[in-house]
Amino acid sequence: MHKIKLDNESWRPDRNSVIPLFKQIFDFVIEKISSGEWSIGSRIPTQMEMAKFFGVNRSTILEVYDELKAEGLVDSQKSKGTIIVNNTWSLLTSNAPTDWNKKISRGMHKPNLDIIKIINDVETEKGFIRLGAGELARDMYPSEYLKQSLHSVAENIDYMGYDEPKGLLPLRLEIVKYLRNKGIDTDESKILVVSGGLQALNLISMGLLHRGSTILTEKPTYLKSLTLFDSHGINLTGVDMDNKGINLEHLIRKASLKKPELLYTIPNYHNPSGILMTTDRRNDLLDLSVKERLPIIEDDVYGELWYDAPPPNPIKALDRNGTVLYIGSVSKTLSAGLRIGWIVGNENVINRLADIKMQTDYGSSNIAQWLCYEFFRNGAYEKFSAELRTRLKKKRDLVLQLLSEHLCEIATWNVPSGGLYIWVKLNSEFSPYKLFEKCYDIGIVLNTGSLYDESNKNALRISFAYATEDELRIGIGKLAELLKNELVIKR
Repeated sequence: MHKIKLDNESWRPDRNSVIPLFKQIFDFVIEKISSGEWSIGSRIPTQMEMAKFFGVNRSTILEVYDELKAEGLVDSQKSKGTIIVNNTWSLLTSNAPTDWNKKISRGMHKPNLDIIKIINDVETEKGFIRLGAGELARDMYPSEYLKQSLHSVAENIDYMGYDEPKGLLPLRLEIVKYLRNKGIDTDESKILVVSGGLQALNLISMGLLHRGSTILTEKPTYLKSLTLFDSHGINLTGVDMDNKGINLEHLIRKASLKKPELLYTIPNYHNPSGILMTTDRRNDLLDLSVKERLPIIEDDVYGELWYDAPPPNPIKALDRNGTVLYIGSVSKTLSAGLRIGWIVGNENVINRLADIKMQTDYGSSNIAQWLCYEFFRNGAYEKFSAELRTRLKKKRDLVLQLLSEHLCEIATWNVPSGGLYIWVKLNSEFSPYKLFEKCYDIGIVLNTGSLYDESNKNALRISFAYATEDELRIGIGKLAELLKNELVIKR
């Protein structure tokens, strides 16, 4: 077997070229193989030899080797090294179609979980009862308020160009007033308008974290249903909860072991468990955060959806050291499709995130921001939220009644004082995928607990927000029949 040597080669990559080093070296090797100078069956130099000869990092050569393997030109054999196995000169010089599947598989952002992709696909399909949807039903849409606000916007708006990086100033000023009622003392310079809470999390991951960072979260957590942080190389570590919120003793242990960058929490009507963090727990959590120098991301998108009494003030209202980044949104109240939310925090942090946002989308929808401004300005947001709470509480009570009728012998559940979800725990474990598939087959789409904690095999997140009352009766009845079938419940 012939081993290729580089001793007589005079070519070197051009460090001043706009073409990446790995691409220059890859093209060099391709030319050698396609011309036949490096023949089939020959052993190419080792990664270390190539890196030393061309004066580049070994990681650059590793990228070259990976690309050669992907093209089917070389093969690594333990005892023989990396061998040229194909001379594709005719293919390399022909107009072969672009292999988009290969490019897709190498994309930086990971695909959604399979179940999440199915859930997203059926969102617009008729015939499914959606017991997991985290959005309001169509008949809860604030149509009359929206008509009034749209008319006002149309009458008064005189510019629809790009706005300043932090978002529409009149809207931010209204958000300042709105937050003051929650005990949060801030100003417009410390607020960034974003396209919903999900973009807030994405901006934070890009602007404040790095590959290998660790975020502590409640366990279970909404973040586990996202691939956002995984795609950025950020690790999520779960912290246990009790009926008062996140468990501080467990948090201390996890923080000492994982050296986390941030803590993510949903203190108001937690997704998916529905737990409301107590006032004392909020105070103790903030004290611990300051002591451990552990910044908090407080996600308060459910804060307006209280049924019996308003929740305690946000953790951000207690914050005197700029420890908390606060996320709010109208997605769970006015409309999920409006895509307007906000981040409140340290001004330097807000400036950094605003700069990234301008680089990625040049600002949230101008007309959506003006609509939100009108809702806040004319008092419609407060009025609609009150009406919405009454209607949602009625649906919550209906689902609690249905669960008592159908599942009391095989499950337990919480009674949420707000939010959109009821966390149902079955007495037996089951296969999440099997249950999801069987429900899908009979026209029911639901979220299993495994979406929020991979190890969870006995919980369901039931949403009472989207399905109609008749659909809730039918859906929970059919779900109960499946759950009582031992073939479904068993793993």
